[in-house]
Order: sequence, then structure tokens, then C-alpha cells
Amino acid sequence: MVTVSEIAKDKIVELRQKDGLTDEFAIRVAVQGGGCSGLMYDLQFDATQQPTDHVVEDKGIKILVDRKSLLYLAGTELDFSDGLNGKGFQFKNPNATRTCGCGESFAV
Repeated sequence: MVTVSEIAKDKIVELRQKDGLTDEFAIRVAVQGGGCSGLMYDLQFDATQQPTDHVVEDKGIKILVDRKSLLYLAGTELDFSDGLNGKGFQFKNPNATRTCGCGESFAV
């Protein structure tokens, strides 16, 4: 299961409104090969649910995760930081054994 922090929820709602998207647009969280650690996170708005998607709702945010990505993302919390050390969405993934400095790449 993938969850969102309260601050990430607020940022998702803000970005969805800024882009003129309705509540029908969910957050799609996926894992792709690449990056300096071997795997990369992918995060985007998506209004199309695929038959093989795992669907979760947390704090009113609908989250879509494809079956393959779910293996890497189980237990992950999506957070948001706007601090001095970096601004943007962060993945708190208990399955990651190594992450790169940018926070967008990981290994298991």
C-alpha cells in the first residue's frame, strides 16, 4: 500500500487545482528502470485506471500503482518537502536499500 503525508496531500490538491484538473485525476506512482541507483520513481496525474492497477485512496487522494511497481513500492509514503535541502515530492520507501543524492533513484 502507498500512502501520502498530509503535506503531500495538500500539495497534490494545490497542483491539481493549478493545472485545472478535476478530482477524477488520480496520482499515478510507478517505478521505472534507470537513474544512478538502478530504479527511478515516476509520479504524474492520470485519469485513466488500467485493469491491472492497484487502487488505494489515502486522505482523499486516489493513488494508482501498476502491478510491477507495487512490488517495489509496498509500504511507501509519498511526502513533500519545501526546505532548504530540496523542494519537491519525496518517497519514503522501506524497501529501498540504497538511494542517490537526488532522491529520485533507488535500489532494492
